[in-house]
Amino acid sequence: MSSQSTALSYPRGKGIVLVLIAATFWGVSGTVAQYLFHQQGFSTSWLVDIRLIFSGIGLLMFAQSSGKQNIWGIWKNKQDIFPLILFGIIGMLGVQYTYFAAIQHGNAATATVLQYLAPVIIACYLCVRAKTLPVKFEVIAISLALFGTFLLVTKGNIQTLSISGAAFFWGVLSAFALAFYTLYPGGLLSKWGSLITVGWGMLIGGFGFSFIHPPWKFQGHWSLTSFLAVLFVVIFGTLIAFFCYMESMKYISASEASLLACVEPLSAAFLAVAWLHVPFSPAEWIGAFSIIATIFILSAVKR
Repeated sequence: MSSQSTALSYPRGKGIVLVLIAATFWGVSGTVAQYLFHQQGFSTSWLVDIRLIFSGIGLLMFAQSSGKQNIWGIWKNKQDIFPLILFGIIGMLGVQYTYFAAIQHGNAATATVLQYLAPVIIACYLCVRAKTLPVKFEVIAISLALFGTFLLVTKGNIQTLSISGAAFFWGVLSAFALAFYTLYPGGLLSKWGSLITVGWGMLIGGFGFSFIHPPWKFQGHWSLTSFLAVLFVVIFGTLIAFFCYMESMKYISASEASLLACVEPLSAAFLAVAWLHVPFSPAEWIGAFSIIATIFILSAVKR
């Protein structure tokens, strides 16, 4: 009996481990990006461009090697071309740039937690679209998110801001970008799968942004450490993290995966405090956990 239950629980355990690895790598990559911005003088634009282009190429190569779908097929379907370009420019580039800009103007911990306001934004949008008032759980989640944001931004003192206005602006904008990134590509994902959709989205976003900020226009200090940091952001913080997250949903549900992904802001916060010595007051910790708690509350709402 025990051997049977162990065999049955193994796939689910594998899924949990995979999503925890993905979320941790995402969180750590944010802190590594902060190190590149604040201590090595790298620019947000350059890192976003490099991350999108190389990660997009990597995901598409992996999708092609799997042999399940032709990566070029999406371009032969005219009705999907414009949504794909829109997803790449507004969704993919938008969520990457706003998140990294929030880190550059503030820190990885605050930027990652503010980005996790996205589920609350999605809940509000769904209420408007359905022309219904929020249910009790949604009201609690929205109130908790606002309370957490207040503590995160002011440390509980309404007369002072603990982060710059630019960091707050880009952090909240990244939450809206993540909400769009989550809701918009549903049709593309169901038709072409996540690897092809996200791979092309990254490549389109990176290629389009290169016209504004060419990747060969570099600023910062190159060293072995900064080189390894860039590799980590591109390979572990994007390619491997995304692959692990997608693989995890073969073994666990999407709702479980999204809940376990809450490890991302926690790993970003703990590493920023421990490695980069980012000051994080008790009020900010309460604010961070309040925002993260909204995801657990919203998971109970079926809409």
